[in-house]
Amino acid sequence: MTVSIQPLHNEAAAQLRELIFGGGLRPGQFLDEKALCDQLAVSRTPLREALKILVAEGLLRHEPRRGCFVEEITERDLDEIFPVIALLEGRAAYEAASKMTAADRAVLDVMHEQLAQHAEAGDIEAYYRMNHQIHEAFITLANNRWLAQTIADLRRILRLARLQQLSAPGRLVHSLREHQEIYAAVCGGSPEAAESAMRNHLLQQRRALQRMTSLTLSRMA
Repeated sequence: MTVSIQPLHNEAAAQLRELIFGGGLRPGQFLDEKALCDQLAVSRTPLREALKILVAEGLLRHEPRRGCFVEEITERDLDEIFPVIALLEGRAAYEAASKMTAADRAVLDVMHEQLAQHAEAGDIEAYYRMNHQIHEAFITLANNRWLAQTIADLRRILRLARLQQLSAPGRLVHSLREHQEIYAAVCGGSPEAAESAMRNHLLQQRRALQRMTSLTLSRMA
């Protein structure tokens, strides 16, 4: 049996992603290479290769003569990214509706039942995890690797913002309703309706985040 060994720079890149997404490295933070070498138990060469990977992914930015910093996502970035990912995930829903089988529907039935249960219980964390799985299921059903890759790239950038749109007042209920509309369209074999419902779902997420930002600013005033 052949054992696959992950190159050191790929392992270091994976650890850095987890630090960024988990909050161990904050947006805008300077990356001290010596400290990171000690923390990740790697030498400078694989670390610098790992940094190049994350710069290419958009998670870090490199400033000449200064070094690498964790990328920061602005409100403008969110305004520009959400319409794009809404188009892409809308297309995934369109293709999923065109290709779904009875077996696929049985799996989605269970997932949506669990989603509704989490919403009823007000369990945002469990709802978020199932919500993510359902989105992934539609992308898998679409069976379009270019679409899947582009969506994954944008989602990686959005994770930098640590979005919490489900915490917005009333958002959990509205999100469930939007998912039910998407599901009905996909199961009904209506690609255009599925695409429209998914696009609306993503755009509503952005609006919920904008409302949360407005509420936060008003409380600080």
